[in-house]
Amino acid sequence: MNLEHADPTSASDHGPPPGFKPGTGLVEKGLTRAVELAVAALMTAEIVILFVGVMLRYLFHAPLIWLDELGSTLFIWLVMLGAVVATARVQHLRMTVLIDPLPASSRAAFSTFGTAVALSVLLLMIPPGIHYMAEEAPIFSPALEISASWKAAALPLSLVLMLAISLFQAFRRDGTRLALIAVMIAIVVATAATLFDQSLLSLGKNNIFLFFGSILFLTILAGAPIAFAFGLAACGYVAFATSAPMIVVASRMSEGMSHIILLSVPLFVFLGLLIEMTGMGRVMVRFLAALLGHVRGGLAYVLIGAMYLVSGISGSKVADMAAVAPVLFPELKARGYQPGDMAALLSATGAQTETIPPSLVLITIGSVTSVSIAALFTGGMLPALICGMGLCASVGYRFRRADFPKVERASAKTILRTFVIAVPALALPFVVRAAVVEGVATATEVSTIAIVYAALVGLLVQREFVWRRVIPMMVDAAALSGAILLIIGFATAVGWGLTQSGFSMDVLSTMSALPGGAPTFLAASVLLFIVLGSVLEGIPVVILFAPLLFPVAEKLGIHEVHYAMVVVLSMGVGLFTPPFGVGYYTACAVARVPPAQAMRRIWPYMFAVFIGLVAVTLIPWISTGFLKEH
Repeated sequence: MNLEHADPTSASDHGPPPGFKPGTGLVEKGLTRAVELAVAALMTAEIVILFVGVMLRYLFHAPLIWLDELGSTLFIWLVMLGAVVATARVQHLRMTVLIDPLPASSRAAFSTFGTAVALSVLLLMIPPGIHYMAEEAPIFSPALEISASWKAAALPLSLVLMLAISLFQAFRRDGTRLALIAVMIAIVVATAATLFDQSLLSLGKNNIFLFFGSILFLTILAGAPIAFAFGLAACGYVAFATSAPMIVVASRMSEGMSHIILLSVPLFVFLGLLIEMTGMGRVMVRFLAALLGHVRGGLAYVLIGAMYLVSGISGSKVADMAAVAPVLFPELKARGYQPGDMAALLSATGAQTETIPPSLVLITIGSVTSVSIAALFTGGMLPALICGMGLCASVGYRFRRADFPKVERASAKTILRTFVIAVPALALPFVVRAAVVEGVATATEVSTIAIVYAALVGLLVQREFVWRRVIPMMVDAAALSGAILLIIGFATAVGWGLTQSGFSMDVLSTMSALPGGAPTFLAASVLLFIVLGSVLEGIPVVILFAPLLFPVAEKLGIHEVHYAMVVVLSMGVGLFTPPFGVGYYTACAVARVPPAQAMRRIWPYMFAVFIGLVAVTLIPWISTGFLKEH
């Protein structure tokens, strides 16, 4: 598997780094457990605060401003402590495409390198984190009238906890010799940043290629956690190539992670786990299977439709695939479908559904470009449908002569029964969209409405609500969200460096000067984001490049929602296309199919998605036709 993540429902071919054993030491185990309980309490508090806020504002017309302040403060604690949990579980996002084929001893060496990168960043960031907390102390919130240092304290405390847990793990996993090597490397890096401060100022813009090109790219390819690779690049650039103090990195991190829109990330991830636990995803799949199961290749159409429906609920592609695959794949195998073919189609549907709300990438675009989240949610439905139609055409051609066992058409009574059972689940995507578009709730608040709705369906309709799983699911959601948002925080600091250096203006000038106007710019953007999407997760790419390129698109007369759909679908094509697309390997892991078995079967499906991308790029109405201004 090429992307390690915190989703507990996914499978991994390789698992944690070689030699890793779960923490058994009393201190480490107790520390981790305390943090897990804290994030579960924080997740519960966020759900209650946001849901109560919606009810007070929409039903009683009596909004409480201090609820927003409290939610924002608790949010930064939730994601930073979630990052601590991700560290304890060795679940920070990593690229391992080059590492996985190596012998165990070599993978262990790269694991030690990744540990050294993480320790270096943590040692570099703890002092400025403490400084940032002190700087925030004189600032008080207007409603609660509490010092901003309470919010800022989440950063240094969580960094200290990550440092302690990383050291525990290093000595237990790698042994004393390799762990000491990692620690010594980290100390040397941190000391060098202090002793040789501003030593590379004379290199000017060449520092961009040194830190954000070479160091960032190579550390990611070497399997270091992506968040800490961004952190090393940002800290190194600020320390060696600028006269700015290191507190800049801490303040940019806090700013990047504190946007209230991003609060929906952990909540939607938790919603995805809740959908799986309550069986709502299963009943949707059963209805579609009853409707189309008798058609030649019918279950392949069911897979496409199920991913479209589920993607409109969870916001996480891994959660989407994990909700659909365990329900559908056993039946697919029983009816003679090739596992490799179905894993390939699952990967292609991941690319197809990238624009379906509440996509985390769409939410991130809204947070960094100020594009309306409601407009993005509305504009994303039809582009995914166009790509889905292309996939259906490809499936029809692929299975036109397939010799499957004959399946009896489900009776009208069976179809009606499965539909009635699935209605509450089928309604959820429409509830989410309507609540945002009609102004009942923001993109952040609507996640709590969906959570309450799903919980009620699980308790009263599905009768599959398992209380003992709620806290572990909250912890799982917080860990994945912490891993994602730590990337956003450090990527925001990298974005500051790109802007401060003038590189952003150079990109702006180059893209603006492309001959041919808007068509050429769109074509260049498609190619750029396919490449970027194949080597990086969509969220850090958006953080770095969306603020640069969206103003150019606007200047060329390209609608911001249209451009957002082009960007997101392009990244989806790159993310789920082998051999570099990490999403492809995630799909294979979830489907429990060797990547080589699916690779030769995926190309017709990805070609269909690419044709859909071309159509969305050339026809702006597909993205903007249902917006209110139209």
